[in-house]
Amino acid sequence: MWVAPLFNSPGTYIFNENRKGGVINMAKLCFDYGHGGKDGGACYKGRKESDDVLSLGKAVAAEVRRFGIKVDETRTSDSTISLSDRSNFENRNAYDYFISFHRNAYEPEKAKGVETYIYLNTGEKSKGLAGGIQGALVALGFVNRGVKVANFHVLRETKAPSVLIEIGFIDNTGDNNLFKEKRNNIIKVLAKVILDKVGVMYVEPSVPKQPVSGKTLYRVMEGSYLVRENAEKQVEKLKAVGVDAKIMIFK
Repeated sequence: MWVAPLFNSPGTYIFNENRKGGVINMAKLCFDYGHGGKDGGACYKGRKESDDVLSLGKAVAAEVRRFGIKVDETRTSDSTISLSDRSNFENRNAYDYFISFHRNAYEPEKAKGVETYIYLNTGEKSKGLAGGIQGALVALGFVNRGVKVANFHVLRETKAPSVLIEIGFIDNTGDNNLFKEKRNNIIKVLAKVILDKVGVMYVEPSVPKQPVSGKTLYRVMEGSYLVRENAEKQVEKLKAVGVDAKIMIFK
């Protein structure tokens, strides 16, 4: 048993071990954030593709890691990384999937939507992930430009099933508004699809319950006791100094 002063704790994320047949899921992913450093990628009205995908991709990685999945990243800052460095990074390890994050561009305000690329001669895993990602982003309001095939270096030279996502046109105001306003939704649906493909069920983060007063209180665990009498004595000591405490029993 342990003695707990009565304070309400803030909510925390749920960690899911994602066991299958008693074995913890050991999936590994490689995330690639396009461009960076001297190469800003597509730019429009002061906005850079390299910044957008770095910020969004790292948020998706954090959400996926919440479930115990290992995610390696080809870059974690605004640094210049060559295409060969990206593929070499992926080739040094065995990954379940390689996912490259990008934003599109054409002529200002003349194209919009999302598209997901796979390699010319790809397997079913890449096709399945690409289709899931494409459908999830379209459901958020992006125009559906479809799943497409391409001979991109990061798709051709990587070993794992690979996809390249173009998350809206950076030179389209409507797409940029969606990218900003639906950011949290984008992070969630991408994480959900990716997790599903490695056999992990997405669970919403727990939300803290606020007291009726609207004030946030905090629970402090004071200690554990094998003898109930000792626990009762500690409760009395806590109450004597103005701390409302009670005994909670765990077996």
